[in-house]
Amino acid sequence: MRAGEERERWESLPNVGVGPLRFGMSSAEVADALQVSGPQERAGGPYRREDFADGVAAFYDAGKLACVALDAVTGPQVYLAGFALAGRDPEQAHQYLLDYAAEHGNCLLYTPDDSLSLTDLGLLLRAQQIADVRLSRPLFVIEEWLDSEYYRERLPLEGTPATHGWARPS
Repeated sequence: MRAGEERERWESLPNVGVGPLRFGMSSAEVADALQVSGPQERAGGPYRREDFADGVAAFYDAGKLACVALDAVTGPQVYLAGFALAGRDPEQAHQYLLDYAAEHGNCLLYTPDDSLSLTDLGLLLRAQQIADVRLSRPLFVIEEWLDSEYYRERLPLEGTPATHGWARPS
């Protein structure tokens, strides 16, 4: 996304996917859905990560899409009941999720890094450090990763480049 451009808007489909991406897709299917020839970068590890243009990161488990992370500044925007999830003050976004969960009876979960998740929506909200500012970064995760303590403790979202990475809480 370039300065002055409006972000693309994506819809979240709980436990199905987000925007044009569906959980279970292969890497080639993700690239096709994003209408690109392939990712800009790849990283290995227990869960393969691919970074695509416009602030979209895809994580795979056994070769199938299991998590989509949207950059706080350059990624598509997703709304929850009219509230923009990306690029917000993390404390304000955190409080919004707490209030939303209380009103709608959603299941709340804090991950080991103190991120907040609405597990039944497959939504995990993290903070991303951009220069001197921390902004909210939404992640859309398969149900198994949030339901299982094993997976929650091993979420594959750390160790990304400092310029556009996930910030660990201080």
